[in-house]
Amino acid sequence: MIEMVLSGFLFLFIIITLIIAERFGYSVISDLDSETKLKEINKDPKKFKIGTMLALIEHGTIIALAITLFLTFNSFNIILAVIWTISRVTEGLVNVYNEKNYWGLLDIARKYLASSGAENQSLIEAGRSILKTKNRVLAFAQILFSIGTLSYSILFVTSEAVPVPALIGWFGIVASILYGVANGIIIVKPDKARMFFVLGLLIFIFELVLGGWLLISPLI
Repeated sequence: MIEMVLSGFLFLFIIITLIIAERFGYSVISDLDSETKLKEINKDPKKFKIGTMLALIEHGTIIALAITLFLTFNSFNIILAVIWTISRVTEGLVNVYNEKNYWGLLDIARKYLASSGAENQSLIEAGRSILKTKNRVLAFAQILFSIGTLSYSILFVTSEAVPVPALIGWFGIVASILYGVANGIIIVKPDKARMFFVLGLLIFIFELVLGGWLLISPLI
């Protein structure tokens, strides 16, 4: 099934793209030390631009993944398919909008380089505000991600005809619920974002396993 293999490829492509983006200094969860971030951007603005562009590619791929998953599994449960498609497409669009705001750090970094005194501190605060907003908006997008992930995980568990092991589905249910709750907390307290990093690892493992299964199992 072409759609299934493509879905698996997109899962893995998203993971690989984010890993590469991290190598270029992009952080999914932003540290709120804006002064360090502004200095980092000024040191290598091209690196910041590449990392952010890779993140935008990842967000676009999320939208494509939602569509291929719909084409692959909608015949098993159309309601769940519609829920995950709307959730994950919206997630991708929200993330794209979030990066537009994050890109504004480039201009603040340039101004910071030539500033001093009160203006310097004002720019540091402006940068911190952008990073805090990025974490908060990201958390909202990740709640949408959790809803989408929960939807197709439930499908994997409840439909025996779906060519995905129920064990993967159960893992996805647990991981998505925990991750969704954690991101609800982050919306209220964005400075606590890094405390929930371990839950992000659960989701990483789930998507890695699911992506590998969708990619390889039809070819076996």
